[in-house]
Amino acid sequence: MSWRGMLTLILMAAAALSGWALWSQRDRNGGDGRTEARPDYVLNQFEAVVLNKEGKESFTLRAPKLTRDPDEKTLDVTTPLFLIPPKAGGNGGPWEVRSQRGWVSAEGDEVRLRGQVKADSTNTAGKAINISTEELNVFPDTNKATSAVPVRLIQPGTIMTGSGLQADLETKNVTIPNVKVRYEAKAR
Repeated sequence: MSWRGMLTLILMAAAALSGWALWSQRDRNGGDGRTEARPDYVLNQFEAVVLNKEGKESFTLRAPKLTRDPDEKTLDVTTPLFLIPPKAGGNGGPWEVRSQRGWVSAEGDEVRLRGQVKADSTNTAGKAINISTEELNVFPDTNKATSAVPVRLIQPGTIMTGSGLQADLETKNVTIPNVKVRYEAKAR
């Protein structure tokens, strides 16, 4: 075989390998040519205090992992714990809100919690208030929360279940449309 024939075989093999490498890389991207956006930063085992526009604590966030979308400037959080303090002179204790997943808007004015959401606080008398649902949207700047899915609210002597929720986290006033209420006698 001449050197030209050998060179032709080597070039054909290189072209075939290049084509195979490009083809296999395409499969990793889902076949549509797009690559998944990488977060511009990741936090592990952290605590962050988020301030509102007046420079006062809006909420504190603790979680094992947070990623930030570089394009949208939003945060995705794994198993978050949000601590929402009462306003000055507020009613009762702070809210502790847990879920499997969380999302925070770029401005920090909306928090979407998904999966086994539990919100716990106390009223002015120090009695427990517990809310459980699968989805809860919290608006820290206005101290409001909403949910469009089934919700369960437990207060001493009362269990309310229904679909949907409108809550003022400051006054602890909760409205649940289509509610079913069960009263339980106090233990003596």
